[in-house]
Amino acid sequence: MTTNKLNLIVGSKNPVKVNAAKAAFQSYFPQQDIIVTSVNAPSGVAEQPMTEAETLLGAKNRVSHCQQEFADSADYYIAIEGGVDHYHYGPAAFAYVVISSANTDQEAIALSAQLPLPEGVYQALQQGEELGDVIDKLFNTQNAKQKSGAMGLFTNGLVTRQSTYQQALILALAKIANAKLYQ
Repeated sequence: MTTNKLNLIVGSKNPVKVNAAKAAFQSYFPQQDIIVTSVNAPSGVAEQPMTEAETLLGAKNRVSHCQQEFADSADYYIAIEGGVDHYHYGPAAFAYVVISSANTDQEAIALSAQLPLPEGVYQALQQGEELGDVIDKLFNTQNAKQKSGAMGLFTNGLVTRQSTYQQALILALAKIANAKLYQ
């Protein structure tokens, strides 16, 4: 790949995830042109992952798919998988991000901040609903997961789905930016 461009493949067509990836990489590599290709990548897990382990597996599966289907097409392969789990303090929504470097085979993983969820929302998820759909009903919105998401709606826009993903990606990029320290 050329030195003035960074080519990213994001394993999602969701504009929130694509924009978060572009913004995170632009912050780390301000002198580079960030070129993002978004692709549908299967997670291999439930539409609504209900544990941290399942959520991380979904993100890893998406990155693996991108690497296999688009080998040598990018500098970095990225996946973001939103999930829910029940902790000692109650249910929460979060995301795992996985970044894989094409040139070094380095993988960086980070967990986003967690949004506490009402017990009623968690119960709906346990019944098989997806968080985006539950949130749309609760807040009378449409397709919130491609906008501010549950994060934005519950925090009155102070934090959004994109800002949460972007922060997690920046944290994961620390491992890539400081690769020698992680060897």
